[in-house]
Amino acid sequence: MLGAVNRTLLATAGLVLTAAGTAVLTASWPFAGRSEPLLSEARRRHWQVADWTWWVLVAGLGLVVLLCLWWLLAQLRRARPAVVLVDTEDGAFAALRGRALEEAVAAECDALDGVARSRVMLAGRRGVPTLRVALRLEPYAVPADVLAGLAGPVLTHARTTAALPELPLEARLHITDQGPRRVT
Repeated sequence: MLGAVNRTLLATAGLVLTAAGTAVLTASWPFAGRSEPLLSEARRRHWQVADWTWWVLVAGLGLVVLLCLWWLLAQLRRARPAVVLVDTEDGAFAALRGRALEEAVAAECDALDGVARSRVMLAGRRGVPTLRVALRLEPYAVPADVLAGLAGPVLTHARTTAALPELPLEARLHITDQGPRRVT
């Protein structure tokens, strides 16, 4: 969802800035021409009459600044949980580093038959994480066997390690290209 909001905000800001830049460069509407000032004498008098408009303008600009800061902080936020909370069943919780869980699952995935390389990323929140696994398969690999190994021992071991009753898994399988064979 954040990706869609991000693209929409960027597209809207780009269109508004492009229109404003074009209007300023061509000195067309809402400006009178190249030789005229941006704020005419009559318009300056109009803004001086209503004192409340400045407060509305400052409040609106402050709101825009706060929304921009919120958007910037949303871009800098980590998409991956740094730790996973493990219930020790004695009323306390232990912290399992997310990177350590990723490396352990990646090592087990690399050990599966037919897997050339794996990338594992932990997503979600620290109480309800999700595993995203990208596997690069050898040309001889059987995808059904690789998925059975991934859903079986690898996922079960990760669930028991993190003491999670459920650990959703998203797997993407890619097959490596087999180079051309030489005939001699």
